[in-house]
Amino acid sequence: MWCIPPKQDAAFVCAMEQVLSVYKRAFDPDYPVVCMDETSVQCVKEIRPALPGRPGQTERYDVEYERNGVAHLIQFYAPLMSWRRIDVADNHAALQWAQGVRTLVEQDFPEARRITLVMDNLNTHTGASLYKAFEPEVAHGLMEKLEFVYTPKHGSWLNMAECEFSALSRQCLNRRLADMETVRKEVDAWTTTRNRSATTIEWRFATEDARIKLKQLYPAISN
Repeated sequence: MWCIPPKQDAAFVCAMEQVLSVYKRAFDPDYPVVCMDETSVQCVKEIRPALPGRPGQTERYDVEYERNGVAHLIQFYAPLMSWRRIDVADNHAALQWAQGVRTLVEQDFPEARRITLVMDNLNTHTGASLYKAFEPEVAHGLMEKLEFVYTPKHGSWLNMAECEFSALSRQCLNRRLADMETVRKEVDAWTTTRNRSATTIEWRFATEDARIKLKQLYPAISN
């Protein structure tokens, strides 16, 4: 369900139209568009062995379980290339995000002239995090190859990476996973399969649609 402001919000529509303009760009390997998002997964250990499945009945698990930490997922998704990478860590600190961005620039797209990174405006999603994590020369070099585009507040649904996380939750994370290593293994397998099959998102919401369907968000202009 979309979460949007109830009425006129110039800041929202400005950020929204910027994101939608990015999504209309033609594919250019020198200037890839990458959507980035984060989420968390509760690791859960079984207290009792599961009851094996039988004909006509699936495997059954006890209602009791043991919490076993939280796995943090950081996703980088290039929609026009049907490519995604998901890092699994034990925290969502600025340094973890910075390392993911460095991998994106130096390993995933080393030949790109500039990468447009679409993400929410969490306080760790800034160039400052790069300077906290790396020497100034490295941080500056990364910033030279990045363009940050932020989704508006209450507009996370505009991030295509969130759509990918929704699919991941339904297809991979909709069961108990005992520990971080299990989460990492399952997520890696899901990501590899999805990349190989070149699964894409068919994004149909454009600026023209926004100006009609979300007309109440646009400030009234008096002539």
